[in-house]
Amino acid sequence: MENEEQDYGKEYQTKLDVKVVKKDGTRESFNVQKVINAVGKSAYRALTKFTDEEKRRICSYVIEKVDELECSEIPIPVMHNIVESALEEVKPIVAKSYRDYRNYKQDFVRMLDDVYKKSQSIMYIGDKENANTDSALVSTKRSLIFNQLNKELYQKFFMTTEEIQACRDGYIYVHDMSARRDTMNCCLFDVQNVLSGGFEMGNIWYNEPKTLDVAFDVIGDIVLSAASQQYGGFTVPSVDLILEPYAQKSFDRDMKKYLALGVPEEKAEEVAYADVVKEMEQGFQGWEYKFNTVASSRGDYPFITVTAGTGTGRFAKLATVSMLKVRREGQGKDGFRKPVLFPKIVFLYDENLHGPGKPLEDVFEEGVRCSAKTMYPDWLSLTGEGYVASMYKKYGKIVSPMGCRAFLSPWYVRGGMHPADEKDEPVFVGRFNIGAVSLHLPMILAKARQESKDFYEVLDYYLNLIRQLHIRTYAYLGEMRASTNPLAYCEGGFLGGNLKLSDKIKPLLKSATASFGITALNELQMLYNGKSLVEDGQFALEVMEHINSKINEYKEEDGNLYAIYGTPAENLCGLQVKQFRNKYGIIEGVSDREYVSNSFHCHVTEDITPIEKQDKEGRFWNLCNGGKIQYVKYPIDYNIEAVKTLIRRAMDKGFYEGVNLSLAYCDDCGHQELEMDICPKCGSRNLTKIDRMNGYLSYSRVHGDTRLNDAKMAEIAERKSM
Repeated sequence: MENEEQDYGKEYQTKLDVKVVKKDGTRESFNVQKVINAVGKSAYRALTKFTDEEKRRICSYVIEKVDELECSEIPIPVMHNIVESALEEVKPIVAKSYRDYRNYKQDFVRMLDDVYKKSQSIMYIGDKENANTDSALVSTKRSLIFNQLNKELYQKFFMTTEEIQACRDGYIYVHDMSARRDTMNCCLFDVQNVLSGGFEMGNIWYNEPKTLDVAFDVIGDIVLSAASQQYGGFTVPSVDLILEPYAQKSFDRDMKKYLALGVPEEKAEEVAYADVVKEMEQGFQGWEYKFNTVASSRGDYPFITVTAGTGTGRFAKLATVSMLKVRREGQGKDGFRKPVLFPKIVFLYDENLHGPGKPLEDVFEEGVRCSAKTMYPDWLSLTGEGYVASMYKKYGKIVSPMGCRAFLSPWYVRGGMHPADEKDEPVFVGRFNIGAVSLHLPMILAKARQESKDFYEVLDYYLNLIRQLHIRTYAYLGEMRASTNPLAYCEGGFLGGNLKLSDKIKPLLKSATASFGITALNELQMLYNGKSLVEDGQFALEVMEHINSKINEYKEEDGNLYAIYGTPAENLCGLQVKQFRNKYGIIEGVSDREYVSNSFHCHVTEDITPIEKQDKEGRFWNLCNGGKIQYVKYPIDYNIEAVKTLIRRAMDKGFYEGVNLSLAYCDDCGHQELEMDICPKCGSRNLTKIDRMNGYLSYSRVHGDTRLNDAKMAEIAERKSM
């Protein structure tokens, strides 16, 4: 049995008193235990470990070679060679890992050269990997250059050789390498818990707001501060319910004021309510200005999402309606108003509240009007079929999406991964994700065929690579201190987030999810038998069922909340085509375009109806519960009745549904029209265009230019059914 506590330095000693001469010229007494410690780290990087017998063989080999030298001083390069030779004898895979780590100085030269080249590109050309950044800004350029360095450091010091190779070849893709060592991914931030009773931010104490206008200001500050301490989507769930009590406080204050002035009670109530309406609209307008113009410390505009729609009280209802009204009317000078991008709005649809003749049908109608004009809100079914609806119908718990499409797996208050008993309930608000790693499924099938291997054997190899990455990420992030994100870890933004600044955050990670992403499911089916998801899809379904089965096994074995995520490939949609071509060439329907399909979506060029698209993609809906969205392109000019019909159908099916239109605005004359590339009114090409990137909206043109990469622009140009 392996003895982890064994001190080999006491048992194995050299004949002479040997000193090791370090690179800086200092001398240190030789101790073979330090060799065991070093090779243990290399073994960990190679996803293995040494038995006690193997450690003893290494010790014996090293001592023997040192004694043969008959020197009292040994330079560190010589010692490295001895250790490397010992590893080649005992476990060659670790020798390679050890050698790779040894060469870090040479690697640093290469890394810094890569960073320099990237920095020059960013400074003079810009960067379009993320549509949510404006690389023309100085602050963004600085952030992008730092991100490049952080990405290189992550690959060098966190990833194994096998993982790096898999990424470089294109079989897997590790999202957000530049941030994964520092913090976590998307979240459902518990703003209500932070506000309750007051909180500390930036060494300043904030009292809980006493009025609605102050609540808007304070929530805005919380969101911008907390969102900059993570990457990925930042969601404020059920914002209508959060604002409701503060609206009531403003109303009570105004009533008291008007009654004191002698205004009759009925009139006082009317005027006080009108004041709250104005306060509500100004508050949402303030958020739209703040969230679309104030970049975070990361250099981007934080991806902020708010969900709303279930509040039945008059002020909760007012909050939802006001938010939709402000978004629909847009921002800008008179005659040139257009909708903003943030926050992304998600309407929480309950058939019993929003269905025909139900108490909040008017709120639903307001949402449809807004979607038909601005594409937002997206729509989340709480009462249809599937996972999200089941949590709501059984427990009354809303699973809001984190950012554009990520969803949390259930975590029960007492039982954790599984309910302790029938009375145990899941909790979602205040939880987060620690990162996503995506599979490139067509590449994996092509590799299996080329090497005459079973596809599922090759797939399982890459699934396990992702699994090991996630395991190390949980362990690594668990060592972080609560001081890295005080609002989340100390002020209650995250579940259990009442730690001291010096506490490690490991206890909070037990309820965090880690995502296994999937891309290009359509291209997988095409490579398998030459048919698209519209024409067939059976093999793709079998693959997704296999992935679900394996991930469920991993969850039980590791005790981690793994989730399967339909990856919204942005820059990745073009990168994966290049990677496939490098390995397997150009194959019709697989790598002959400049982009691959996102997650389980039908190819954008398919000439199918919105109803056909809903049904075809619905087959995969419950196989991607860690992240998914369904959307269809509405080939109709602001037809509200058609939009309403398709939304209700999606809600019956249990979807998280997006309304897709191609919005265009002339920046010279203010004309608005769908699918416009040249203004028919004044002939200008100086347009601002808004298209759906993946699960969220972005500018495909800003004053005639674009923030999107070439591959995504090629996809947008060919869209028929998206």
